[in-house]
Amino acid sequence: MVTGIGSKVALVAVLLSGAVCFAQSSSEVIYKAKCQMCHGVKGMADTPAAKAMKVKPITDPDVKGFTDAKMIEAVRNGTGKMQPYKDKLTNAQITGVVAYFRTFLK
Repeated sequence: MVTGIGSKVALVAVLLSGAVCFAQSSSEVIYKAKCQMCHGVKGMADTPAAKAMKVKPITDPDVKGFTDAKMIEAVRNGTGKMQPYKDKLTNAQITGVVAYFRTFLK
């Protein structure tokens, strides 16, 4: 067994990195992996992809007016240039991502 300072530092680093991963909700992780590139870090559609595809920010009245059901449907089946996620995410994951996206309005 190695008991040097370096091994202790490495162990602490591994444990802390695990804690950081667990601090993010699964919805946040999915949003970052699947949605952020177009919708932006805080839903403001401020990415190059969003600008190219004319994605509206979460603060846009049209987007704010979406009911949860309408937004879930848009994620599930796609809308405009947005691809459908019904075959990539479960219904629970889609609902969670929509709820996470809505937190940007607060």
